[in-house]
Amino acid sequence: MARFVLVHGAFGGAWSLEPLRKPLEAAGHTVETFDLPGGGDDETPPGDVTLASCAERVSEVLASRPEPAILVGYSMGGAVVTQAASNQPEHVAALVFVTAFMPSNGQSLLDLTQLPEGAEDMIQANIVIEGEPPVATLPDEAALQAIYNCCTTENATVCVARQRPQPVGPFADPVSVDDALLASIPRFYVLTMQDHSIPPALQRRMIAEHPCRNVVELDTDHAPAYSATADLVAALSEFAGELQPA
Repeated sequence: MARFVLVHGAFGGAWSLEPLRKPLEAAGHTVETFDLPGGGDDETPPGDVTLASCAERVSEVLASRPEPAILVGYSMGGAVVTQAASNQPEHVAALVFVTAFMPSNGQSLLDLTQLPEGAEDMIQANIVIEGEPPVATLPDEAALQAIYNCCTTENATVCVARQRPQPVGPFADPVSVDDALLASIPRFYVLTMQDHSIPPALQRRMIAEHPCRNVVELDTDHAPAYSATADLVAALSEFAGELQPA
């Protein structure tokens, strides 16, 4: 069975992917979730939250156990796991991007959102950045439409209530990675077809630029851990199975 390390996205925390824990563990896998700097209950000052500090937090989790992990990045977490995997490839058995950003060397998350395929991104259309150091917030109604548009009302309401301001460093910092090294790590993608945050066209462009061993498409929104839990668990289990020796 596999070891999964799950990395959340912007405005979230470990809770963002927590629905996946019990079903994956029931299938025999081990699951690790945690807060990135500035996410969830973490109290890192916003000015100290960078892509590098987020990748370092992931690296610490990866190195805490001997076996390589299937490293899963969700949304903004895709940029974080890209950097972490390049930093510590020996700890990564595979990379999984769940409706996540896949930057190339020198690209930032913001660079990807500015591509033509990202034009329908409702987060960029509604995000509010203010303060010094700057943090980003997303109005509740915009979050409901941009992220949780296929969730039950109950799940969407709970998730929006748990969101917190996001330090902008991980958005703007470019990755500094070895693209050839990353291409040697098995890579998988979960594409969400009703996504108003990372439009499907942008997801497809990133997949074309970073070929994946397997791509699973889910007819759901940007929060598949809540809106399509069983389907996402099935996809992750399928990816894990593909890594097993014949």
